[in-house]
Amino acid sequence: MRGAFLPIALALAACAGQPARVAQAPAPAAAPHLVTVGIAAFNDFHGQLEPPHQSVLVPDGKGGTAQVPAGGAAWLASAVDAVRGRYPNHLTLSAGDMISASQVASSLYLDEPSIGVMNRIGVDFNAVGNHEFDRGRDELLRMQNGGCAQFTAHKPCQLEPFPGASFRYLAASTVDKDGHTLFPATGLKTFGSGADKVTVGVIGLTTRTTPTLVSPAGIAGLTFEDEAATINAQVPRLKAEGADAIVVLIHEGGKQQGAPDPQGCDAMSGAILDIIKRLDPGVDLIISGHTHASYICQFPAAGATHPLLLTSAGLYGEMVTDISLQIDPAAHKVVSAQAHNVIVQSDPYQSATRLVQHDDRFPVFPPRADVAAYVQRYVDAAKVYAAKPVGRLSGPAARGESPALTTGGPLGNLIADSQLAATRSAGAQVALMNPFGIRTALVPAADGTVTFGDIYRVQPFGNVLITETLTGAQLKAVLEQGVDDQGPHQGLAVSSNVRFAIDLARPAGSRVVALTIDGKPVPPQQTYRVTVNNFLAQGGDTFTDLADKPDAVTGMTDLDALQAWISAVPVRQVPTEERLRVITR
Repeated sequence: MRGAFLPIALALAACAGQPARVAQAPAPAAAPHLVTVGIAAFNDFHGQLEPPHQSVLVPDGKGGTAQVPAGGAAWLASAVDAVRGRYPNHLTLSAGDMISASQVASSLYLDEPSIGVMNRIGVDFNAVGNHEFDRGRDELLRMQNGGCAQFTAHKPCQLEPFPGASFRYLAASTVDKDGHTLFPATGLKTFGSGADKVTVGVIGLTTRTTPTLVSPAGIAGLTFEDEAATINAQVPRLKAEGADAIVVLIHEGGKQQGAPDPQGCDAMSGAILDIIKRLDPGVDLIISGHTHASYICQFPAAGATHPLLLTSAGLYGEMVTDISLQIDPAAHKVVSAQAHNVIVQSDPYQSATRLVQHDDRFPVFPPRADVAAYVQRYVDAAKVYAAKPVGRLSGPAARGESPALTTGGPLGNLIADSQLAATRSAGAQVALMNPFGIRTALVPAADGTVTFGDIYRVQPFGNVLITETLTGAQLKAVLEQGVDDQGPHQGLAVSSNVRFAIDLARPAGSRVVALTIDGKPVPPQQTYRVTVNNFLAQGGDTFTDLADKPDAVTGMTDLDALQAWISAVPVRQVPTEERLRVITR
């Protein structure tokens, strides 16, 4: 019907002696010319030079999950090359914890080979993570600047001179007492020229909870400022310096719930969400870490031209995130951002329960030859330590895992027993072990043999044992801190004389029930000598009720205790009894 009005209008105009004018539809606006920048991103590498003998969990297409063997520096190098090969313009970024808690071949050499690997891969920027501070600020500065100055018990530059990182560490929220950041807050990288010129600005920072996660001596004089406020202060500075895109590299993150899916974002939780809520809409992409989880999320951003993209690639180089930013160079803004987690499928391996084989749904990356040869040099040098047998086990020992609660499982119990035995001379009656301090399962050879390299992979931190006095009430409060609402839940592993239950349906502070020692209820006022590692004794993992005890006695390293416990009998039995019971409803 509307089209019929046009002839009438033309006739009236002609009768009036006026020329007929037909309104022309405006020409469609030309589509903006876009420039694509690709990013290969990962996080929490933790010096995993060799395949870590862990797997990525993925949907199996049948309502369950499948395991994909993944990781290893040479395989990661090939995967990063494959991602970058898709983009003429590209960046390679790491969201922290590149070093420390490492495999023996890296740790024995102060993680110099891990930095060497990353130089060969071609990383551009790495955010400082909390584990970067494990050996103290001076050693961390050496990681950046190179040299052979000795700041630890281990001698540096044992195999070759150390040139330092060819990439830049970024630490926007780590401030020295003089008001300067420990490393630069931001970095810029420009691609193209003329009408195709685009610049990506990168802000790097770590979690503000770092003081609860590392030794106080290693961060003396440093403060860790609020993440969102730090990011927001840097956005306009980067824009003023010509940044068309703003990328945040942050060593903080979250976790999704439900069935594992590296591409998912199911019921996300974690500290990163509060940060996102307070962010400047000028942020286009957040590459996160710290929680060792994988996810790809998009969040609506008020005033932004596209949703805020949040990514994480798990841990240990088992995945690399393939990120694509489409940038309008004329408008100086990102118009879209996409991401996909690429599994770094490597060699099959024997887990604590089964042989984990290749999954044909995913590509198998070949190890990159130059990185493999470089890693092998350090692996060979470390063999004199790593291959030394320390004893035999009755079978594999795994850490406990569940969606709601991480527990020590049989391996945590084994470690707690070893620590109690090692500190009896200090009066120890109970030992506690944090599951998050257990890095991998302990899987012996077919004849039960366990090597130093095996136990080192389990506990690579070099912690020492601390025995201190707690009342029964304080002991219960410590167990409660593991399942309060201040962080991810972990049920502390306990020595063989302790039993307790956890009911997560109860309010925080009252979730630990049925606590006994030697089969007897624990009176609140009775005192006990309790052994923990020095990380926990400093209040690490938010176990603040263990900190600052005046009668603390320092013992041997946790690794020496585990080695002594395994070697004390012909075959050490892996504990099978249920010391921690999780109440389900």
